[in-house]
Amino acid sequence: MICADIEAFAAALPPNRAVAGLDLGDKTIGVALSDLRRSVATPVEVIRREKFTLDAARLLELLTARGACGIVLGLPLNMDGSVGPRVQATQAFARNLEKLTALPIAYWDERLSTVAAERALLEADASRKKRREVIDQVAAGYILQGALDRMSRLAREPGGGFGGET
Repeated sequence: MICADIEAFAAALPPNRAVAGLDLGDKTIGVALSDLRRSVATPVEVIRREKFTLDAARLLELLTARGACGIVLGLPLNMDGSVGPRVQATQAFARNLEKLTALPIAYWDERLSTVAAERALLEADASRKKRREVIDQVAAGYILQGALDRMSRLAREPGGGFGGET
């Protein structure tokens, strides 16, 4: 199920389970997971893309093993907010993934997530080689953290408190 917005996504989540964040690239998929209370996103893996069926199988295997109950996909909007070919590719990936899993799927604006991830890795004095290896999973962490923070704020608003929020 692809959710219309982050509010619908949060309402669809069961309590006390992790949520996954994905940064889709042409060659890799960065994966991050939240803790069970959905307060902290942690980068966990980079999946090297081959073809959709293999990518989806590896992703769903990882999410099942980690007990994830939902997926936040970074939506690569253009800086002016418009939709380009990368957004269309991400939406196609989500539609295909939706056919293979009952996990709710939401989009999160990922503009500048890779820039923020690169900056954090530079500040951590990571080598160029190390940055190249982990940039996508760190970007997935930024994407997921943004969604988690928004869901946390929504839960604190009057009338918030979704079924999945604690």
